[in-house]
This record gives sequence, C-alpha cells and structure tokens, in this order.
Amino acid sequence: MFVLGIDPGLSRCGYGAVRQEGAQPVAVVSGVLTTPVANPLEGRLAQLHRELCQLLARLSPDVVVVERLLFQANAKTAMSVGQASGLALAAAGEAGVPVVQYSPNEVKQAVTGWGNAGKAQVQRMVQALLDLPETPSPPDKADALALALCHLASAPLARAAAAAEHRGPRLGGTVERSGAPAGRGGAAEVKR
Repeated sequence: MFVLGIDPGLSRCGYGAVRQEGAQPVAVVSGVLTTPVANPLEGRLAQLHRELCQLLARLSPDVVVVERLLFQANAKTAMSVGQASGLALAAAGEAGVPVVQYSPNEVKQAVTGWGNAGKAQVQRMVQALLDLPETPSPPDKADALALALCHLASAPLARAAAAAEHRGPRLGGTVERSGAPAGRGGAAEVKR
C-alpha cells in the first residue's frame, strides 16, 4: 500500500508518502508546500491547489490521508487550515484517490502510543519507525509522515472489522452458560 499523508496548512502544507514493504514502512518522499503570506488569499489557494494536484499526479498514491480538523483556539488559523484541508480533499477527489481522515490524537496514539504526545515526540517516533537518518523537520513534514504511518497501522484493522461485519455472527446461534461461569469449571453451550 502506498499512502500520501497531508498535514493541511495554507502557509505550510506538509506532505509525506510512505510505502509498506513487507513489515517495514518506507518513506518515499516528504516535504512542505508553501505559499507567500504577502500574496492575496485567492492566489495562495490557487497555488496550493495546483501544487497538490501536481503532487498527486506525480505520486499516484493508493490513498490520501488528511488530518481531520477538530478545533482551533485561533479562528484565523482554523480558517486557513480548513481551506487547505478542503483543497487537499478536492485534489484527491479530482484524482480519483480515496481519502481517509484521522484526528491529531488518533495519529499521535498510532505513532507514539500516547494521544497527547508533543511535536518532538512525534518527530522522533516517525524517525525511528521509518529508520530515517535524521528527525524530519519542520513538524509539518513529520506530521504528514505520521498520518501515513497511522493509516498503514489502522488499515488492516479496518479491513478486518469490515470483513467481520460482512460475515455476520460466526456461531450462528446464541450462547448460554450452564453452571459456573466459563473458566471456573462451567461450560458454554451453543444453542442452534
């Protein structure tokens, strides 16, 4: 599976592509798309959209993972992140690439084992998981790689859950316990 993670932002939009090769995830490319703050908003949005479309065309990922915007204390920051996120979703849609979104806490939990990990912890874990020679910087680049890693870790679980839901109940009946609870000398009996 080849995953492109996008950490949306209007001034700095991080991207990181990771390919699963056997049991080892491998970083393919990462970077940051930037737009000049001095330029008019519509020009910056057009530039970011164009660059995201070019990135998708060049990489042809199997899936795009975008950070889900939850809440920002700063309304101006929330607006620009929301606009960049919308552009990433639109570019993936135009390219016909499926999109998955994860919250920052889900990504941190998948990569570091703790949903409240700091930026430096995420950067160090991304470096370790991808066996990179140095810590990915700026944090936007590390966050994009972390998004891709999160999906690689979560996708098999999601597929297994979907398959289990599709199969339905495995026993095909109800379970009744007789006597003491199972594990304490009692037995479970399946009624069909």
